[in-house]
Amino acid sequence: MDAQKDFFSVYFAGELFTHKDLAGNAMLAEAIYARSGGGFRCALPQNFEQRKSQPKGIRDEDILSLLECDLALFNYDGQELDSGTVVEFMFAKFADIPALVVRSDFRGGGDCSSDPQPLPWNLMASFYPRTETLLIDSARLYKDSVREYYAREDSTYSSSSSGFEWAKIAVEKMAGEIVAALGRLAALPPLMGRAGAAEIYEWLAKMPDFSDPSARGRIMAALEKKCAKNLL
Repeated sequence: MDAQKDFFSVYFAGELFTHKDLAGNAMLAEAIYARSGGGFRCALPQNFEQRKSQPKGIRDEDILSLLECDLALFNYDGQELDSGTVVEFMFAKFADIPALVVRSDFRGGGDCSSDPQPLPWNLMASFYPRTETLLIDSARLYKDSVREYYAREDSTYSSSSSGFEWAKIAVEKMAGEIVAALGRLAALPPLMGRAGAAEIYEWLAKMPDFSDPSARGRIMAALEKKCAKNLL
């Protein structure tokens, strides 16, 4: 495979405020890498954000990293969507980045309940092109994983490890669905024509008022990489 196309970088957007967020993000990103044979490699903000930095510096780096990635995954869990994740989702749509929205929260909500595919969040965060949605009942998936674990001949119970093994099975199953969806998204033709892409990416380099003087160069290099992969 061409060196420019041997893997796709995936921006992994979602909450990263608790140990459950951090551990869950890391587990799922690693499972996506494993299930795709390295074909999809997640960029986790929790790995490159410096919390000691000024808030604007954190925001700038997150947006730049998103624009540099080939695809993006957005975690839409919670009764109210994480506002930072929604902002990042809209940036992805402005840049015509293929986007996968994943919700593992089985609770309902929002105002899209009458749509042919009910979406449990605000309608303004819905219906965008080059976007796919996965609704996964993580509670059911976890229970199914418990049964699968005990169906194995060598299964044993340990209060310190079995819950983690069950969670790993569930996360691996989620990763399988996500990898398949990312594959479909990577194959979708872009909406943004190459003739207009440079002008739009120039605007995306100016609009956020980045503090980093290298921001424009990073964004234009990302545009060139996306064109080489036929993503734009």
